[in-house]
Amino acid sequence: MRKFKLQVQMSVDGYMAGPNGEMDWLTFPWTDDINAHIDALTEPVDCIVLGRKLAEGFIPAWAAGPEGEDQASIDKVNNTPKVVISNTLTESPWENAVVAGGDLAETVNRLKAEPGGDMIAYGGGTLVSSLIAKGLLDELHLFVNPTAIGAGMPVFANLDTYQQLRLVTARPFDCGITGLHFEPKRS
Repeated sequence: MRKFKLQVQMSVDGYMAGPNGEMDWLTFPWTDDINAHIDALTEPVDCIVLGRKLAEGFIPAWAAGPEGEDQASIDKVNNTPKVVISNTLTESPWENAVVAGGDLAETVNRLKAEPGGDMIAYGGGTLVSSLIAKGLLDELHLFVNPTAIGAGMPVFANLDTYQQLRLVTARPFDCGITGLHFEPKRS
C-alpha cells in the first residue's frame, strides 16, 4: 500500500493561513538545508493530492514556473500526476490532473491501493483538516514557521476526538523553520 504524506507550512500557533488566506507571514528565503530535506521528502512521491481551492492557484502557478524555484523542482511538480479532491468539479481543467469526489475515505483508500510511490497532500485547509480528522494520513510533515499570527485557518480543525501522534523527528533549519515529522498512533 502507498504511503500518504502531508506537507504543510504552519505558524507556531497552528495556522496554515491567516483569516483571509494570508500567507505573508511565511519564512523566506529558505536555506539549503530545508531545500534538501524537502527534496528528500518528495523524491519518492508520484501523486500530489490537492483540495480544489488550493489547486486553482497551485497548479497554474507551478505551470508558469514560480520565481525562485529551480527548473528541476518546477519540472517535478508539473510532471507529477495530481488528484484534485472536489465535490463541485466534475472534470479537471488542468493538465496532468484528475478530479475525485465523493466519500473522502473511499477515495483516499482507493488511491493508496493503486500501485506507485508515495502520495503527498499540500492542502488546502478543508482537505487537510478532513484528512487529519478521518485518520487518512500515514505521515504528517509540519513545517513550523517562527511566527504567531493569532487567527486563521487551523491545521487541526474539526476534530471529533484526540489525534494521538508519535514524533519521528524534529529538525530546526537554518532559516528558522522547524520541521516536525509525526506518524499517527494506530490502535
